[in-house]
Amino acid sequence: MRKITIVGAGQAGLQLGIGLIDHGYDVTIVSNRTGDQIREGRVMSSQAMFGTALAHERNLGLDFWGDACPSIAGLGVSIANGQGGRALSFAARLDATAHSIDQRVKMPLWMGEFARRGGRLEIHEAGLADLERYAAESDLMIVAAGKGEIAGLFERDAERSPYDAPQRALALAYVTGMAPLPDRPGVSFNVIPGLGEYFTMPSLTTSGPCDIMFFEGVPGGPLDGFDGLAPDAQLAKFQELLRAYVPWEAERCTDVALTDWNGTLAGRFAPTVRKPVATLPSGARVLGLADVVVLNDPITGQGSNNASKCAASYLATILDHGERPYDAAFMELAFGRFWDNAQSATAWTNAMLGAPPQHVLELFAAASANSRIAARFVNGFDDPRDFFHWFMDPAAAKNYLAKVTA
Repeated sequence: MRKITIVGAGQAGLQLGIGLIDHGYDVTIVSNRTGDQIREGRVMSSQAMFGTALAHERNLGLDFWGDACPSIAGLGVSIANGQGGRALSFAARLDATAHSIDQRVKMPLWMGEFARRGGRLEIHEAGLADLERYAAESDLMIVAAGKGEIAGLFERDAERSPYDAPQRALALAYVTGMAPLPDRPGVSFNVIPGLGEYFTMPSLTTSGPCDIMFFEGVPGGPLDGFDGLAPDAQLAKFQELLRAYVPWEAERCTDVALTDWNGTLAGRFAPTVRKPVATLPSGARVLGLADVVVLNDPITGQGSNNASKCAASYLATILDHGERPYDAAFMELAFGRFWDNAQSATAWTNAMLGAPPQHVLELFAAASANSRIAARFVNGFDDPRDFFHWFMDPAAAKNYLAKVTA
């Protein structure tokens, strides 16, 4: 039986580990926290997951929440006009329902499921010496912990990383008491030109259904001011900013309250693509997974989706590889197969961090008057590869608009 060790018990590490267990591999997952510590800890992300990623979970029998999780049926876009109103807005239904499940709910349950199916879970903070030991004991060593000393082993890929500094200050809060959207439950995506973005989405947290409030602020601007705030002060700051910049959202939030004292998060990071193979001091090679190798800004909600897609892609590559050795060529192949898909999400996400070009403004304006265009944009969040056929290129956008509006 081939032995694989995965450091990191998040979306990608656990999904891949459970998939490998189901195919007869000897799998160990190393986590720096127990399930109870994760459940009782701070929220980690907003994690709206679209149809393709959810299908990967269902294929492994990991969809445990069913109707308990609020549905994300669609996505709406509003662009503020700077005078308290909207320059334009549009919304459309997703072809497949999306879900957001607090990782404090999902990961402890998946850790238990991994052990129940025969996986071995080790709880401790893995350092370089541990990686050396795991690499010596395993046929394949995978790193799925996206931060810290271990992630630093993977060299930044400068050609694929246009930014070397954070492009947004990030802050979110899990709340109850938010008034629902008027048309359908879903994601509300508000663009505040030059300043940043504000999102809401329904979610499932440790105490039940809730909503997530999420600001992305251009560094140094008025939406960048959450570092070091206590949770109650952060929520008060959110409401102040909503009244000033997106008052239609403030109206939904007059009675919100935090789900719990750990229900807020603030921080920032530089979007980064890293080389997929790291070499330990002993010469042993390890393979990076998900956020370790492709870390996108959350503006397009691709983080958890990429993690799931990366785990599914690596699983398929490992199964295809059979009994051959897991050498550097295999690791490059595994990442390349994932990157063929992920590069679209990365390029689209990086483009959305900049000021929208004229052809994108024209597409948004057209979407506000044409439901077909709105639906195509909304469903691109599930498969960003589609944007490269009509959204990312000015000439392609012009041809598309001409066909749709003829």
